Amino acid sequence: MTIRDGFGQTETAVQVANTPGQPLKPGSMGRPTPGFRVVLLDPATGRPGEEGEICLDLTGPEGRPVGLMTGYEGDGERTAEATAGGYYRTGDIGSRDADGYITYIGRADDVFKASDYKISPFELESALLEHEAVAEAAVVPAPDPLRLAVPKAYIVLAEGWEPGPDTANALFAHSRAVLAPYKRIRRLEFADLPKTVSGKIRRIELRERTAQGGGIEFYEEI
Repeated sequence: MTIRDGFGQTETAVQVANTPGQPLKPGSMGRPTPGFRVVLLDPATGRPGEEGEICLDLTGPEGRPVGLMTGYEGDGERTAEATAGGYYRTGDIGSRDADGYITYIGRADDVFKASDYKISPFELESALLEHEAVAEAAVVPAPDPLRLAVPKAYIVLAEGWEPGPDTANALFAHSRAVLAPYKRIRRLEFADLPKTVSGKIRRIELRERTAQGGGIEFYEEI
């Protein structure tokens, strides 16, 4: 079975995809699909680059892509905000390689910095899910006096695994084995994940919980 990743939203058709006829790159969403002019805008400067917010260029001769909504019903202000400056802004961050393949990094408001490195929760969660003990995972920044922030993981364990120092140490070891040093999970807590009615993780609630403290937290020991 061939699995072909892609990227689209409720507001759009599929913007990026590993379409038949092109080589697959593991972890990549593929390349822009016909009719979509995809650019990556630096959130700080607004300039196109090889990493940034995934946006659709609306300024070409074709204008708005057929696969893009005409606007949010009854919400002109939100429509204007989403299409400001001649771009439709998805709110998602990605990177593009030399062959034009785009890799998903995460939601713009979920990405954070640790030791001045940009951290994608999506990448860290994907790495954690490779371990057999992990059923679900969510990563948020935790305050740190030296690095300002470090990655903290909230973990829902798979059946047969018990929360405790042994399991935590196994997950820390897995993190060290598969992630770059600056991306490693430094703190960990076993807990249920708060979700919206549609099943999306409420990261803002986890950030608030992390700031308040009070849970049983495990720290990486080197």
